[in-house]
Amino acid sequence: MMSTARPKALDDAAVQAALADLPGWRRSGGDRDALERQFRFDDFNAAFAFMTRVALQAEKMDHHPEWRNVWNTVEIVLSTHDAGGVTELDVALARFIDAAAG
Repeated sequence: MMSTARPKALDDAAVQAALADLPGWRRSGGDRDALERQFRFDDFNAAFAFMTRVALQAEKMDHHPEWRNVWNTVEIVLSTHDAGGVTELDVALARFIDAAAG
């Protein structure tokens, strides 16, 4: 039988360790436990192509980012809502996003 265990939020030390290997990412401010990063591209087409690569992977992972796009800039926030914070899913998606950004 397949496991339906919900992902568990990482503790502060684990999030900090993950951030050490994710240059450019930071912890969201305020009372929200999330990772965030901004990416800039040469133009809108490059930004949209990047978002498409990320969207396809996010769908495979069944784990979707919050994001905002204005012309050549993409802002991304990652958090696992049902876990109430950052999980290994967020860290894995952040790593993919970095690779997709090239």
